[in-house]
Amino acid sequence: MALSELIKFEGDNSSFIWKFPHEDFNCMTELIVHESQEAIFLANGVTSDVLGPGRYKLDSTNIPILTNLLNIVTGTSVFHCEVYFVNKTVQMAVKWGTDTKVRFVEPTYGVPVELGASGEMNLSVSDGKKLLTKLVGTTKGIAWDDDKGGFSKSLQQAFRPMIATAVKSNLAAAIKQRNIDIVEVDEHLEELSEDLKDKILPGFWEFGLTIPQFYLSNVVLPETDPNFKKLRELHTINLAKRFAAADAERKKAEVAADASVQMASAEANAKVIAAQREAVLEEQTTKTEIAKKDAERQIIQAQVKAQEKQILGQADAAVMEFTGQAEAEVMKMKGYTQKDAFRVEVQKAYAEGLGNMGPSGGGSVVGDMVGLGVGLSAARAIVPQFSGMMDGIGLQEKEEEDNAAGPGGWKCSCGNTVRIGLFCNMCGARKPTPLQESWDCPCGNKGIIGLFCNMCGAKKPEGTNESWDCSCGNKGIVGNFCNMCGKKRE
Repeated sequence: MALSELIKFEGDNSSFIWKFPHEDFNCMTELIVHESQEAIFLANGVTSDVLGPGRYKLDSTNIPILTNLLNIVTGTSVFHCEVYFVNKTVQMAVKWGTDTKVRFVEPTYGVPVELGASGEMNLSVSDGKKLLTKLVGTTKGIAWDDDKGGFSKSLQQAFRPMIATAVKSNLAAAIKQRNIDIVEVDEHLEELSEDLKDKILPGFWEFGLTIPQFYLSNVVLPETDPNFKKLRELHTINLAKRFAAADAERKKAEVAADASVQMASAEANAKVIAAQREAVLEEQTTKTEIAKKDAERQIIQAQVKAQEKQILGQADAAVMEFTGQAEAEVMKMKGYTQKDAFRVEVQKAYAEGLGNMGPSGGGSVVGDMVGLGVGLSAARAIVPQFSGMMDGIGLQEKEEEDNAAGPGGWKCSCGNTVRIGLFCNMCGARKPTPLQESWDCPCGNKGIIGLFCNMCGAKKPEGTNESWDCSCGNKGIVGNFCNMCGKKRE
């Protein structure tokens, strides 16, 4: 065979392994390996090397085994060598199917039916050397279908029995294991595909192939089989029952949902009402607290005003007492001064009368005597009148005091004339009363006139008319102790 100078892949994409048609090469031959490919170099029927993508020169540098096999003089090979190209791409939509029906016994009713199965799968080479060794042999290559007229071996023919056996053995078991209703099997093709792939894949691994995807695309049901028709009728009945049960569950869920909504609404309304009541109670409580605080504030203000009035009254009484005492002293001092002045005037008039006695413009002793007699006569005449005048002055003062005091008035020892009341508005002294008219109550009220205490309402005790005078000056004391100094009655 002629020597080749360039080796490259000339097959199509449907081939898994393709053999380069020439077999003997010289040391000047070059090898080109494309992406998604690998080249297997055989020398004397033995796999010597596997080359990945790239450009190679067939010499001892790239293929060490050629060192002892090349003719040193001519540089040509003296051995038999072959090159196989392995396609590493995924072969898509590789069809498969069972050659006979799969017998399936429906587990619920025990009705036997026969099923057919078919589908597609994707294949790729996982170990080219293993595939070449176990399947290619001396052929020119290998593909899924043999459409080259004997050029390549058909994988379909090689793996069809294995696929059919795996599907027949495991399809019925997978349907039963997943508890799938045979009438609804089309709804579970994806799960059944995964189950069948797990059972078929180990058979392809053994030959250096892998199955990236496996699809059970169709399960052929025996629509004309009487047994299958009965299964469909039973399925329809069961489906109606399931619909009824589902509808009942739906209605039950709706009722439960409505009840839950109503309960939630009632709870929400109850919470709202409770919140409103609490707000009203808080408002009422707040109003009550405000009213209470207002009342307390008014009470405190009234107490403060009462204390103020009491203090002011005590201050006014003290002022009045000190003022009365001062006025009494002034009046007393004025009374004495006026009397003394009047005496001085009388004495002066008398002295003037005596002074007329003596020589005066031709007067004589007789005249003086006459004058003295006249003065004495005048003095004798004045004395009774002066005495009457003084008595008149005293009676007039007493009458004026009585008139000033009024019918119920009285004259205090301080000199103040009290018109109304039992106490002096100047010094605070109590009006003198007959001993038989006043008494002291155990509550502390003293000088009571009447049969009942005007402070506590206690009745006048018997035998309280007897009174006594204390050495401190307090008079008309009723009781065993002086209400001024506290001295006990002897």
